[in-house]
Amino acid sequence: MTDQPLALELEESQEHRSLGQDVWRQFKRHKGAVVGLVLLTIIVLATIFGPMLWPIDPKLIETSNASAGPTWGHPLGTDNLGRDVLARLLVGGRISLSVGFAAMVFGLILGTGIGVLAGFLRRLDGLLMRLTDLFLALPILPLLLVVILLFRDTLKEAFGPELGIFLLVVFIIGVTSWMQTARIVRGEVLSIKQQEFVLAARSVGSRGRNIVLRHILPNVLSPVMVSAALGVATAIITESALSFLGLGFPASFPTWGRLLFDANNYIQLSPIRVIAPGVMISLSVMSVNFIGDGLRDALDPKLRSR
Repeated sequence: MTDQPLALELEESQEHRSLGQDVWRQFKRHKGAVVGLVLLTIIVLATIFGPMLWPIDPKLIETSNASAGPTWGHPLGTDNLGRDVLARLLVGGRISLSVGFAAMVFGLILGTGIGVLAGFLRRLDGLLMRLTDLFLALPILPLLLVVILLFRDTLKEAFGPELGIFLLVVFIIGVTSWMQTARIVRGEVLSIKQQEFVLAARSVGSRGRNIVLRHILPNVLSPVMVSAALGVATAIITESALSFLGLGFPASFPTWGRLLFDANNYIQLSPIRVIAPGVMISLSVMSVNFIGDGLRDALDPKLRSR
């Protein structure tokens, strides 16, 4: 009689235990990942709702109040044209984070697709991996600068100065950041396609497309999610570098990198203009990297089983 309640309790605990709960339980054990998640959530919410709570027009020019220090009306001071630095910082965060997430999604789709094709189709493996090696050998920053200089004006005329630059920056960052994801996914696919459940699917006549969609892709999501988290950080840094060099978004379309570029000549007069966007970039990248580390540990079945 005593064994029956224990068996029922064990059965109930196994019934309520899911993969998502195991991943979340392991993720919570990583203190850095939890701190990173909280920081990133605060930053995202601040950039989304901050302009509503701080309704100062970031484009409002007040030359009489130019280069002012922090005050109650302007907590982070004003720039050389009298525009509120806090308002521009919040609006610029929307753009920087949007570029980071959009470029990550684009690069992730491209890298995952190439990795799956290379790992699943042997006849394409050599060609796609040599293409990956070619992109890895390219100097990324000079390539970005050349492409932006060549196509910036064309896209501005086609889509407008803001949307055109946004599409160009997202495309360039995404098309130069897929290689690591492709290599990781290819290795996972080569391992998974030799598993028994894939061989069983082949034996019953399943099409290659169905095998990829139903059996292979769901099992490569773990490394893909880790690559996604790290890809956001890379995209934010790359966009900030381009804007800091003056080749990103125009001055009327502020990003954190553009704010650094505009404040470069006024660092001694108003250092807060450089510190504020620099801190936001650092916190965003650091939090995303911590989240990536936490996901890597949480999605490791060996660590979850401990």
